[in-house]
Amino acid sequence: MTSEVLLAEPRGFCAGVDRAIDIVEHALTKFGRPIYVRHEIVHNTYVVDDLKKKGAIFIEELSDVPPGATLIFSAHGVSRAIQDEAQRRGFRIFDATCPLVSKVHVELAKLHKEGYEFIMIGHKGHPEVEGTMGQLDSGIHLVEDVEDVTKVQPVQTDLLAVVTQTTLSVDDAAEIVAAVKARFPQVREPKQQDICYATQNRQDAVKLMSPLVDVVIVVGSPTSSNSNRLRELADRLGTPAYMVDTAADLDPAWFEGTLKVGLTAGASAPDVLVQDVIARLRAMGAVSVRTLDGIQETIKFPMPKGLKLESAENPEPGSLQSPHA
Repeated sequence: MTSEVLLAEPRGFCAGVDRAIDIVEHALTKFGRPIYVRHEIVHNTYVVDDLKKKGAIFIEELSDVPPGATLIFSAHGVSRAIQDEAQRRGFRIFDATCPLVSKVHVELAKLHKEGYEFIMIGHKGHPEVEGTMGQLDSGIHLVEDVEDVTKVQPVQTDLLAVVTQTTLSVDDAAEIVAAVKARFPQVREPKQQDICYATQNRQDAVKLMSPLVDVVIVVGSPTSSNSNRLRELADRLGTPAYMVDTAADLDPAWFEGTLKVGLTAGASAPDVLVQDVIARLRAMGAVSVRTLDGIQETIKFPMPKGLKLESAENPEPGSLQSPHA
């Protein structure tokens, strides 16, 4: 099969995912098990299963959380209604919402007070979209594609702003924003791109890598929006692309007649899974692995108040062991 594996740079965990996992692990260390988490903390099967073993219980309904328990909101964010209900129920609450998602929420609240309505570009049913749209009682309209833009009917168009899900395809979002601007020329765009830096960087890395390889492998779970966008992007660029949850999902037929395999990982996929894929590719015949040049991400987000640990009692939060260790 292949003679070389090219690794995209950057790939894997972003700062928001690192922080969310650390919040759960810090809470387990500080308050003991169980810790309740509303929705999967991030969309990765291995991460969620690892935290379950450590004592995290993942729920969708707050009625499943006992009184006085510790509750963590996932990295995707939650609606105002969920926040209010959690407060009423008296839980000890820590918010693991990615700060870049929180930034969108803050902008929504600010502009809503000024009388704005909103067009949100995103995927219906995704927890981030539900959380963002749930910041308002009304006046926010979801569009998933250009066709939806033709159907949206805001009550007024003098004060209209656009926001986006943070994990979209950069190119798809730009196309939809252009359609919104064509229909509503006065629409207000975000001051800064809503699509997060990590999503942008990983998509840029795939754009660089795809023309250099015969096939692209994306490590990520099926529920991960940004991982799905990476696979779609490589496909759109003309390179066959497949997404795998673990190395066990690799199909030897994908690599018949290939010389170079490109490998990347979504922002919620731990590096241990990438290393497992590399090991499997080596077992299948790969003779070398090379990391491509790319942006080095150094962003770190602070932990919520009340979760700091003394270094002696903090065994490397965020560390995940190989499923084969």
